[in-house]
Amino acid sequence: MTRAKSLPAASGAATYNRLTRWLRPRLLEQLEGFVGGTITLVEGDDRRRLGQGGPLEATVIIRHPRAWQRMALGGTVGAGEAYMDGDWETDDLVALVRLFAVNLEAVNTKMENGSARLMRWLLAAAYRLQRNSAGGSRRNIAAHYDIGNDLFATFLDREHWMYSSAVFPRPEASLEEASTYKLELMLDRLGVGPEHHLLEIGTGWGGLAIHAAKTRGCRVTTTTISDEQYNHTAKRIEEEGLGERITLLKEDYRALTGTYDRVISVEMIEAVGHQYLDTYLARIDRLLNPDGHAMLQAITIRDQRFEAAKREMDFIKRYIFPGGFLPSHQAIVKSLARKTSLNVLALDEIGPHYARTLREWRHRFEASLEQVRRLGYDERFTRMWRYYLCYCEGGFLERSIGTCQLLLAKPGARPTPITGAP
Repeated sequence: MTRAKSLPAASGAATYNRLTRWLRPRLLEQLEGFVGGTITLVEGDDRRRLGQGGPLEATVIIRHPRAWQRMALGGTVGAGEAYMDGDWETDDLVALVRLFAVNLEAVNTKMENGSARLMRWLLAAAYRLQRNSAGGSRRNIAAHYDIGNDLFATFLDREHWMYSSAVFPRPEASLEEASTYKLELMLDRLGVGPEHHLLEIGTGWGGLAIHAAKTRGCRVTTTTISDEQYNHTAKRIEEEGLGERITLLKEDYRALTGTYDRVISVEMIEAVGHQYLDTYLARIDRLLNPDGHAMLQAITIRDQRFEAAKREMDFIKRYIFPGGFLPSHQAIVKSLARKTSLNVLALDEIGPHYARTLREWRHRFEASLEQVRRLGYDERFTRMWRYYLCYCEGGFLERSIGTCQLLLAKPGARPTPITGAP
């Protein structure tokens, strides 16, 4: 839960423009119909409880009347922007996100006024401009991963710097233990040994490549198109004395050549764009030896939401991961069947572990706010980052999004290396 210690009361009577006077009662009516919980809404001297009741509760204070218009017309983007600018506040952002996730279909169907449709069309058009061509991918990756290694150091695990879901072997396990366990789990599932050449697509900050080389004795080739991640990983490889065992590339996945015994790619698929899903999976197929195995960790969206979501601009695509998209299980499996020779040997869902991972990141980020400010990140940025972490945590808790690990194999792969499960 992300409970604030206290929320100062809103003050003064709100002054609404004509559009807000029309939109506000419609939003209130919509919130009144929410199931699964209750929102206590405070605006000036007005205080009301909305929703049909349930386990989820949050208090929302409207601090500026423009919040209504931004939320009604801009969807998750508008709501996020209003939060970033301090137009509204809440004592439990995760619970609020969960309530909206529970009532997502009602939200999507009831707010269908012309202005909202126009705004969604404009945002969708903006999303199409983020297409992940070779040049576009570099711009989109830099927009997130090159904002500063010192920022990521404030919340990632201190051993591996894993910016992906951990897997917690025990409820009381630390983030560091869970990150190591996830790496061991994936490498075990792939059956990686000293005789193998492992390709990693999406280096991150080098945690997986270094761990694999040190613990499995294998050769590793790893690639990233982030300048910050490349420089950080190069330094870590040198410090660990692993230069002869790890080859670090700054190459787009589409430019990779050669063949490998094993391929691993952790939460990279979300960065390729739905237009390039076939290209990405076909490249993995081409890079594998005839008896090779691959392991993907992928953030996914429900199959029922995939077609609509792949065209929409939401808060994450607008402010956090430009050009990003979430595949669904079905979209991945259909693409594998359509464009590759790969067989799916196992698909394990680890979404609940991601909710816990995000909570750990959020707590560490909040505990490091003074350091974050010293690094030059302003209040709007910190509110954006908090909204991002809570938005994702709530989505995983309500299973509107998930995370899976897929074990894939070429037709000639023998034996099947399945040892352990999440």
